[in-house]
Amino acid sequence: MPIELITLLAALLLTWLVFTWLIRVVKTTLTTAISIAAIVLLLQIAFGIEPEVLWAEILQFGQTLQEMFQNIWNSQSSAGQ
Repeated sequence: MPIELITLLAALLLTWLVFTWLIRVVKTTLTTAISIAAIVLLLQIAFGIEPEVLWAEILQFGQTLQEMFQNIWNSQSSAGQ
């Protein structure tokens, strides 16, 4: 087989692998986005929770986790001294 044919086949295979990977990523992303939108819509309709309030709670949860890990890290470093 000539080297050009091997190169072409390898390029086609690589293109196919990248394309199928991209399709999987897009499918997963869309599924996640639709799930999040459905949860936010359900919270808004069922409980009257606005998206801004939900976002504020998510941010607060992140800050709480950060403080918790900082406290754990600080207690471990001070115990090791």
